[in-house]
Amino acid sequence: MYNLSDLRDCAFEAFVTNLGKYNEGELVGEWVKFPITNEEMQEVFKRIGIGGRYEEWFITAYECHDPGIYDLLGEYESLSELNYLAGQIMELNESEEFWQAVLDLGEYTGSVKDLINLTENMDCFDYLSGVTSDSDLGYYWIEESGCYDTKAMGALSNYIDYESFGRDIRFDESGTFTDNGYVRLNGSGFVEVYDGKIGNIPEEYRIQSPNRHIRTAVKSELNQEAVR
Repeated sequence: MYNLSDLRDCAFEAFVTNLGKYNEGELVGEWVKFPITNEEMQEVFKRIGIGGRYEEWFITAYECHDPGIYDLLGEYESLSELNYLAGQIMELNESEEFWQAVLDLGEYTGSVKDLINLTENMDCFDYLSGVTSDSDLGYYWIEESGCYDTKAMGALSNYIDYESFGRDIRFDESGTFTDNGYVRLNGSGFVEVYDGKIGNIPEEYRIQSPNRHIRTAVKSELNQEAVR
């Protein structure tokens, strides 16, 4: 089974829009694939007129493979946080099915911060591909998991109610069925890696505002001149 990143060229896309132009009645923006480098984003800002007279932007649309994520993304999300999330998604070693199942479970999916931490804690979930009903779940545990010896039961094994057993397991585990399988929390400790502070986002994912980027570039040039 392919890893998620093998099937995608980006985590999601966002239409980054010049807010000043928008307020003047003109839609000026560009579709951006995330993750993106800071340098590439600065070029986008230039093309849509951000950095001089116009300093503010917002997001007017998203294209996202993941419905559970799409519903959370707003107009004024931090580009750095979006970039961090996108980078984490593209580094997942799990399959597309597994990732979608975890999102469907709905745990730790309340914000971009939660989703970033979710990508760091995929080992807290168990996924059974192809198990899509209580009967499937009961059959898996009794016949395939190795927990029970049905041969020792003899003819009694013919009277096992897989559906009822599976339903009890699902209720006990608070698991959920998805289109392609069954997912549950396995009891491992969920660790908060990202605390929601933009300054703690890894440098590779941070997007500078255009004016700050320009000031940094000028300062660097002045320092180089001084060295000469």
